Amino acid sequence: MTIPEQQAIIEEYRSTLINKDFPCIGARAALSQGNITCMVAGHMGCPADDRSILQFLYDFIDAYRSKGTLFHSAAVLFDGPVTDSDEMFDSLMWQRLQALSDLDAAHFGYDPRVDADPLSPNFSFSLKAEAMFIIGLHPGSQRGARHFSHPVLAFNPHAQFENLRETGRYERLKGVIRRRDIAFSGSANPMLDDFGQSSEIYQYSGRIYDEDWQCPLNIRHGKANYHPPA
Repeated sequence: MTIPEQQAIIEEYRSTLINKDFPCIGARAALSQGNITCMVAGHMGCPADDRSILQFLYDFIDAYRSKGTLFHSAAVLFDGPVTDSDEMFDSLMWQRLQALSDLDAAHFGYDPRVDADPLSPNFSFSLKAEAMFIIGLHPGSQRGARHFSHPVLAFNPHAQFENLRETGRYERLKGVIRRRDIAFSGSANPMLDDFGQSSEIYQYSGRIYDEDWQCPLNIRHGKANYHPPA
């Protein structure tokens, strides 16, 4: 894929977020503040770009920690495949997250502010000892707010949400986003829950899981030997 083609995908993604009807006003705030960074990778089912993706996310984490402000997001946009179902995207997503987690575990411990067990209600994905909440978008999503022309994994520092809770802004922001999502997608997201009530793994891809589904993610990290900035 040429650089102009990559740039076109990034601009399309940014245009999606800035759409006045897009539910997540946090993403719009991040974009308006210049705090959304993007990269375009190859096929989502291929491991060839895993190390480049990881370095991109490490650079994002370093920048986020140095700024210490709210509303930051890093988006990895894949040039394929055209995922035609939530199940297909979900499968590819866990492949990439497992690969990134395994590479990260060779150098960093897990963020001590969250649990490493994917089934824990306090779980969050960790890279460079920084917890991340992940939002997936793709062409075959059944929810309007998760629909995009290419597969996307958006990584959002978990500490941002805790900061909002501590300053009393989280509940209001959550309510606005959920009302906008219902208006945009036509219904409430059945997988939506709050951190500490059920594992956030059920919210990552946008897929509706049944009770027999088992998360394939296997965390192999040790404990972090330092505490990243709050």
